[in-house]
Amino acid sequence: MTLPPRVRKAVLTVHIVSAGAWIGVDVLVAVLAGIGLGGGSAAVRGLALRALAEFVVTPMLVSALVCLASGVVLGLATKWGLVRYWWVAVKLVTNLVLCTLILVVLWPGMPDVGAAGGAIEAGGVPATDISFLVFPPTVSLTALAVATVLSVYKPWGRVGGRGRRPAGGRARRVPTGVSEGRPTVSA
Repeated sequence: MTLPPRVRKAVLTVHIVSAGAWIGVDVLVAVLAGIGLGGGSAAVRGLALRALAEFVVTPMLVSALVCLASGVVLGLATKWGLVRYWWVAVKLVTNLVLCTLILVVLWPGMPDVGAAGGAIEAGGVPATDISFLVFPPTVSLTALAVATVLSVYKPWGRVGGRGRRPAGGRARRVPTGVSEGRPTVSA
């Protein structure tokens, strides 16, 4: 399957914009978690935690899934493939792992985060430990930064080593009818 150039560029644009949105939401998670876990007034800390619990996970998941879907389309419809090149395979696995973490770790913990925010606003102590909020933006932003670097530099070559280019970056061309330096004889 090959996409026409205009469609490929449109899908690539969706992929880049969704990845940017995902990074932006992760930055928002880091800011809200930092405010909620840091010092300051109880009202501001509680509001930050309640906003985090209420408004952040759904846009993060949507942007992650759009990024995943558009990446799969690009992988299936371009020369890069889904598992033909290491950099694409690593990005695919990274995206799947991060989407899984959003669904399995982050989303289920949000009711506790919201309750902790309410307790802090009321001047009380949260019933559950919310210090785990340091890890989601740290892990996700690091992984997304690595994925961005992989997209730019495209390291490691092909999976299985097939088609690896020699030093100098140019593939060696063998003329038709020549095998290992000797002309072939046809009958």
